[in-house]
Amino acid sequence: MPHLENTVLCRESQVSTLQSLFGERHHFSFPSIFIYGHTASGKTYVTQTLLKTLELPHVFVNCVECFTLRLLLEQILNKLNHLSSSEGEYSTQITCETFNDFVRLFKQITKAESLKDQTVYIVLDKAEYLRDMEAYLLPGFLRLQELTDRNVTVIFLSEIVWEKFRPNTGCFEPFVLYFPDYSIGNLQKILSHDHPPEYSADFYAAYINILLGVFYTVCRDLKELRHLAVLNFPKYCEPVVKGEASERDTRKLWRNIEPHLKKAMQTVYLREISSSQWEKLQKDDTDPGQLKGLSAYTHVELPYYSKFILIAAYLASYNPARTDKRFFLKHHGKIKKTNFLKKHEKTSNHLLGPKPFPLDRLLAILYSIVDSRVAPTANIFSQDGEL
Repeated sequence: MPHLENTVLCRESQVSTLQSLFGERHHFSFPSIFIYGHTASGKTYVTQTLLKTLELPHVFVNCVECFTLRLLLEQILNKLNHLSSSEGEYSTQITCETFNDFVRLFKQITKAESLKDQTVYIVLDKAEYLRDMEAYLLPGFLRLQELTDRNVTVIFLSEIVWEKFRPNTGCFEPFVLYFPDYSIGNLQKILSHDHPPEYSADFYAAYINILLGVFYTVCRDLKELRHLAVLNFPKYCEPVVKGEASERDTRKLWRNIEPHLKKAMQTVYLREISSSQWEKLQKDDTDPGQLKGLSAYTHVELPYYSKFILIAAYLASYNPARTDKRFFLKHHGKIKKTNFLKKHEKTSNHLLGPKPFPLDRLLAILYSIVDSRVAPTANIFSQDGEL
């Protein structure tokens, strides 16, 4: 399809696979499809665009919004009921509390003429959140075609691999499709496709090439790069607008945009200020650190126990284990200070660098420096692992 090729870029292989799986409208499709890949790899966009372009009956549900079983099932049924009802016809809200009710109501809704003899697609975005719901929900969706005896395909969109989903008791295996990250060439092609009509495609492509040269090493998220491209483009073409340079004068354009891209590097992903505030900052040539609300990494607030874990790690790495009793116990007995100082006055531990230490010693120091009693919970060990 020419229209689809112009809309979905750099995903020809995945689109071709999905079209093969979908087949004809009246054919029974694969019962479940599991699509995974990193964020901003085109999973949601490709799936939605393909279903809309082919005009296939589908229901799209975000599992973040539907965080309980009832919300999820009712959202699917109500959207499906809206599809089956004719225009202008009022459809009542459906209530559903169990998966058995869902199967029964699903059979009733799909009897409608508008949904007969064609595949119905249920798309579950952010499907990893299904693992936090009832244990039978995921196997139930995987076998929905069998349970309802209807032509239905459930599509799961996730950022994690299928192996993290598979229940220990076993389940019906879906068709797994991987969306790899976009390469720098793919990003160049996709972002250049968004060029403003008042400027030539080559001029905007040169700007995107500069943008990726600066940001590609630290950010490969298409959404973030697209946001940065839109935000900084007015500054890039400022010399052209003022008549100080032509579109081909790349050196002068680069000198103009370079300091502003360096400022933008400090706030990748953070979104601490709005786009309008950022544009004002660009016009005023203000240092981003002076703008209220823009930390530029100068202040990082750690969780409560993480601060003490970091201090305990520092103490354990720079102090010998034999000094722990002296530093962290109230009644440690007498220690001869003179001999101790003479032995260690030659070399500083900070010059020798940090030393490795066991986890037990780190936790022992942690318990002694925190005022309150610390229970060895999973929360403590998770913060320890992150640091």
